[in-house]
Amino acid sequence: MMPSLLDTTSVNSLLRPWYNSLEEPVTAQEGTLNKLLDLYSKSDYGDRYSAQDIGGVEEYRENFPLLNYERLKDLLEPVKRGNYQAFLPETPEVWVMTRGTTGTPKVLPATKLHLRQIFSCGARAYINHVERSGGVIEGKIVNLSMPSRVAKIQVEKETIRYGYSSGTYSRLFPSFGKAMLVPTQNEIDNLGSGITKKDWENRFDLVYRKVAGEEVTMVIGVAPVIISFARFIKKVHGRLPRDLWDIRTIICTSVRKIHTRYAPLYKKYFGEISTVEIYSATEGVFAQQLDSLPYVCPNYDTHLFEVSTGSGFKMLYELERGEWGRLVISTCMFPRYDIGDMIESMGKNYFRVFGRAKPSHILEHRLYRLLFKWFL
Repeated sequence: MMPSLLDTTSVNSLLRPWYNSLEEPVTAQEGTLNKLLDLYSKSDYGDRYSAQDIGGVEEYRENFPLLNYERLKDLLEPVKRGNYQAFLPETPEVWVMTRGTTGTPKVLPATKLHLRQIFSCGARAYINHVERSGGVIEGKIVNLSMPSRVAKIQVEKETIRYGYSSGTYSRLFPSFGKAMLVPTQNEIDNLGSGITKKDWENRFDLVYRKVAGEEVTMVIGVAPVIISFARFIKKVHGRLPRDLWDIRTIICTSVRKIHTRYAPLYKKYFGEISTVEIYSATEGVFAQQLDSLPYVCPNYDTHLFEVSTGSGFKMLYELERGEWGRLVISTCMFPRYDIGDMIESMGKNYFRVFGRAKPSHILEHRLYRLLFKWFL
């Protein structure tokens, strides 16, 4: 189990680089690209595309091809056979899987730097909210993560157990300073790896028993799962979560329309809470809510953001208000990764991810813009 990074990292060192990058996104993205190219140059893949000789983002686009998961699977095969340098700059610490909401679950590696960025960027949403609201970093956090031990993968001569990324990250980082996740991830894993309705009811029952009588200040998890937990409490125990705990904040992720669809339901079940959105995936924590506006602001200091628009590729910060396109993210592991999400600029480095890059979501967005164009 890794210690909480907040034990050794000051709040200022977590937030200040993010704030600075939002003030100077051009400078921040130039610095991020240089750091990423240095990492990529340590792999055979990066060397193949001359990462060490690239001088700027235009040359980076010309040299490095776009990646999707189908291509990524092939590139990760030698990594599984023990040759991590074929594609990665450092050896994987663990392997994780996605929820598979858009198809077969992805199975991906997680390096030490990736894990560190997952925690530090994820913690920004919580710490920033606490700092701005004048709260304190303590109390219990309801853990609604998925199991971290689900299947097995053969890496070299070793069989490694892996599970959902949310559970794996919760197991590795069980606290935010004085704020502890309850129940522990090991307790969740001990219930098994199933994801049927009965499996979730068993987990919700465990969560309820573990946090009963505790000072719970926050819930963290996938947005629909949080609603399912609240409905379980109402159905089984005849009470609403707001009657049981003084929960002040819900930090949620992984779906679109968090503030329009889910935030009103959170108030119904949990009371007058603050909903804080994180834009994250198994591949990284990419952006989080900065203030009361219902949008997210990118982590320009850790990831490189490009957008494929109708007029070609642009940097994310170059989008004008109302401009949108398909997001391409470069992480410490994956260069120019087409993550399959659509993003729209709301101006001044505020953005909203409005759906997956599939025809139905794009059509819905076009209709939305057509109907409300006078207000946008």
